[in-house]
Amino acid sequence: MYYFDHSATTKPNKEVLDTFVKVNETFYANPASLHEMGVDSNSLLSRARKQVADMLKTEESKVIFTSGGTESNHFAINGLARTLQGRGRHIITSSIEHPSVLESMKQLANKGFEIDILPVNEKGVISIDDVKERLRKDTILVSVMHINNELGSIQPIKQLAEVIHQHSRAIFHVDAVQSFGKYPITFPLIGADVLTLSGHKFNGLKGTGIVAWTGHVSFEPIIVGGGQEFGLRSGTVPVPQAVAFAKAMRIAFENQEAMQTKYIQWNEKLRNFIRNFKDIRILSPEDGAAHILTVSVRNIKGEVLVNALQARGIIVSTSSACSSKQTKISHVIKAIGLPDGYTKGVIRISLGTSNSDEQIDYFIENFTAIIKQVKGD
Repeated sequence: MYYFDHSATTKPNKEVLDTFVKVNETFYANPASLHEMGVDSNSLLSRARKQVADMLKTEESKVIFTSGGTESNHFAINGLARTLQGRGRHIITSSIEHPSVLESMKQLANKGFEIDILPVNEKGVISIDDVKERLRKDTILVSVMHINNELGSIQPIKQLAEVIHQHSRAIFHVDAVQSFGKYPITFPLIGADVLTLSGHKFNGLKGTGIVAWTGHVSFEPIIVGGGQEFGLRSGTVPVPQAVAFAKAMRIAFENQEAMQTKYIQWNEKLRNFIRNFKDIRILSPEDGAAHILTVSVRNIKGEVLVNALQARGIIVSTSSACSSKQTKISHVIKAIGLPDGYTKGVIRISLGTSNSDEQIDYFIENFTAIIKQVKGD
């Protein structure tokens, strides 16, 4: 099987798996325990946290480990909203955020917060002027993803950060789950106040993630108990997962430039090929993320395409793994105003470290026959 669904999840790197097993075997003591084994586990945990903080260019005390992107987004949004509600209840986000963000916003709306949802253009990008116009004295939080998981649209995060910080006191949260390992992500580079990451998107383990922040940001804890993770996320900290996350992050960080060159080459080759089909529309913008290429075939269901490709050993998804098992049209596809004939025929080709030049060629060699098959030509 040739796997082109890396935006859904990635295969764990062998070095990451080896690290996970080794830490489980050797440093299995509770890092909160006072005995020597507990101290050793805590020391390893601290080193992992410092590695993460150094790569993002923040402080060790401003990184907490979580179970992944969904929990990280939930923690960041709800924790900030609860902390900041004394000075306002206005929050801004976009219409194409990940469900973990949008559903968190719905919860807050039910608790009396005012949620401003920004529209996007046909490329899936929000307007900086729109953000500026909607900022108010009582705006406490702006939450915008860096790279959209369905289209690969890249939001102008640095410019947004400048506008938000110049014209409000709002905290700027960025969901960078689809970004890290593909684009340079540090606090000084993108200007965010809070970042969320998920390990399984860059060849780490499922069930691993972080929330990181910079500056004078504080959160009300969502999970309370024994006071672990600086009192912000109680529960015994899984040291092996934390260390494996830091390992995966470091490998992705080191390989980022070389892999980005590959993604650009592969994306361009696939685009040039797909442009030959009159009934296929490329949805991912030209200036979007190179590792995501989303297309739609007119009057064909995406599930039909997924199955036909799988029959030839090619694994892709419909627009998002988070909504691929649902029959309704993705909220992202609705947001960009796609014509009716193309709304159901969406597939996402997402590239990763397991792909190769030969796999791209194989996709191209088989795709024409597959399209003829599903269209009955």
